Amino acid sequence: MTSSSSSSSSSSLHCFLHPKAIAFVGATERSVWSNAALASLRTLGYAGKLYPVNRRGGSFHGIAAATSAEAIGEPVDTALLMVPADALDDALADLQRAGIGNAVLLSSGFAEAGEEGRERQHQLTAKARSRGLRILGPNCLGFVNYVDRSAVWTASLREPLPAGTLGIVSQSGALAGQLSFMAQVHGIGLSRMVSTGNESDIDIAEVIDYLVDDEHTRSIAVFAETVRDPQRFAAAAERALAVAKPIVVLKMGSSEITAQAAQAHTGSLVGDDRVFDAMCQRLGLMRVRSIEDLVFTAAFASMTGPFAAGGLAAVSMSGGMCEIFAERAEEEGLVLTPLAPTTEAALREVLPGYGTPQNPLDVTGAAMLQPELFGHALEALVRDPALGAAIVVADVPNAPANDTPLNRAVLAQVARGLAASPVPAIVCSHYVMQVSERSRELIAETGIRHIACGIHHAMSAAGAVHRWSETLRRRQHSQGVAAAVPAAPPTQPLCSERETLEWLSQRGVPVVPVRLSRSADEAARFAEEIGGPVVLKIASAQIAHKTEVGGVALNLQGADAVRAAWLAMDARVRAARPEAEIDGILVAPMRQGGLELFVGTVRDPQWGPALAVGLGGIWVEALRDTSLRLLPVTPAEVKDMLAELRGARLLDGWRGAPAADRDAIAEAVAAIGNAALALGPELVSLEVNPLRVDGRTVEALDALAVWGAAG
Repeated sequence: MTSSSSSSSSSSLHCFLHPKAIAFVGATERSVWSNAALASLRTLGYAGKLYPVNRRGGSFHGIAAATSAEAIGEPVDTALLMVPADALDDALADLQRAGIGNAVLLSSGFAEAGEEGRERQHQLTAKARSRGLRILGPNCLGFVNYVDRSAVWTASLREPLPAGTLGIVSQSGALAGQLSFMAQVHGIGLSRMVSTGNESDIDIAEVIDYLVDDEHTRSIAVFAETVRDPQRFAAAAERALAVAKPIVVLKMGSSEITAQAAQAHTGSLVGDDRVFDAMCQRLGLMRVRSIEDLVFTAAFASMTGPFAAGGLAAVSMSGGMCEIFAERAEEEGLVLTPLAPTTEAALREVLPGYGTPQNPLDVTGAAMLQPELFGHALEALVRDPALGAAIVVADVPNAPANDTPLNRAVLAQVARGLAASPVPAIVCSHYVMQVSERSRELIAETGIRHIACGIHHAMSAAGAVHRWSETLRRRQHSQGVAAAVPAAPPTQPLCSERETLEWLSQRGVPVVPVRLSRSADEAARFAEEIGGPVVLKIASAQIAHKTEVGGVALNLQGADAVRAAWLAMDARVRAARPEAEIDGILVAPMRQGGLELFVGTVRDPQWGPALAVGLGGIWVEALRDTSLRLLPVTPAEVKDMLAELRGARLLDGWRGAPAADRDAIAEAVAAIGNAALALGPELVSLEVNPLRVDGRTVEALDALAVWGAAG
């Protein structure tokens, strides 16, 4: 999406989502939807105009109803259509005549109802566009604007908190409502909530793009079942990253990527859900797996913003809580900063003699007798030069039973200690708690940033925000995204292992020397010229997996052994695959020892080409230990991928093996990715298995290119 189209989208949605006049088309007191929509407006204290429309006229809760939208005779920003699907065409025509450009469609029975429903939705969309109408839905509950206290929302709405800074975008209206209820229970104020339904027109990407520009929204929580416009979604995420506005995503669904990739390993190892993960990682989206983490992480990020460069500090007055902090930090990949000598010295001056100045910091139970100890300790801790963020555990009283003078004193000292913190600092509850009116008053009074999500969810959020912050820093230093590689494919698709290895070599990938023999004698001569043991591999574009037909012979020494193996392999493979066209048999030096890696690319139908790295050989399918990124990748990104592997320690030397040169691996893998991109969009998958690593030596031993129907 270009900046001009983004601006146009924001302008269009602004009128839609900030209505000063609303029409309820199909309003009747007998309708649960009509009554719920009216109740939502009254709950919010909507100060705009409401125009009921019913073709029979009459009144709606004391408001006179017009017989058509055209008959209203006044400007209307947004209409709620509560009419049957077969009456929508007439209703849209009526909106056009009335000059109403925006409509929320409650009706179901469209794309969610199978092929016939999809066709009805297609026709509906075409008619709406021809009339210049913007549509939210169908099969949609609407939206709530908490800032301007307006809504077109056809479900129950609790008395809302004062407007906050968290925006919610959800394809499911019912789930959006549940997210708003959860946020309210935990004292998290919302700015906007939009349910997009079937997305015949306005989709989650457009709403996200709008919220990126919304000054009242500091973070965006997204629930998605699918992404209908990947390009616009990615463009909105790019814009959010550029202005450091966090997006947290809960996306459902995973499946294998494409049947075309079944010939290669990569498709079965990746799956489109992991490609979506890679897209999130590249664009700084924080992906979560539960509605709790969706709300808590988005709220956490809205309070802290990006972490500063450095580690995390955790503070409690319980040693047990500090142990939980330490364990959760390791799980989230967070570094608990070792304290500087100056920080330790400052803490020794305020802690009791039995206290230990370390991170996580236990201020000890002495703070129950001297609450000011908490404040002094925090003042010293947050100034540590290696600190990037801090989390403090302290509950905010929410009922008379825990609203004691001591708890208030501790909270006041926490607020004092964090008041001048140079890094983001947030206070979390010990466990998930409700936030009452009493709690909100205390939070406002002390000025602390508090989230009642408990340590577990707070550390999940901290891990996500830390990773997002690192992505921001990489982008700022232009290290996050590799330059795209222009496609310059060979004149003919690569159909054999030899051709693929030659292509990789031309693109800067270190490749084992390979020669094609067409007779046993020629193979024997090649083996003598190579010297030492060799390997034979059948050469046929129709045989992707050579070992399955006996097409590989290893560790052959001497001309006689090579001749015999060549003749046996030729006969064996021709018997197993008589239809295959055999070019000959490849002869290559036998490599022994070292570590085998797998490198594979795949083209996702939504997000484009991606690259996977993992342990190679037989282990790639047995362990399924791979890391994934969208292409292109930089060598720096590849090094991050290697570090993510469960088997990463093998690269550092194992049982006497030399440590692998990660820089050399990263250069080779990035080059493989570039070579795949240069082959163009018809390439389904390019695999190197194995990529042999032995100390500083990195070498592709086998390669396979899989093409689409046009390839």
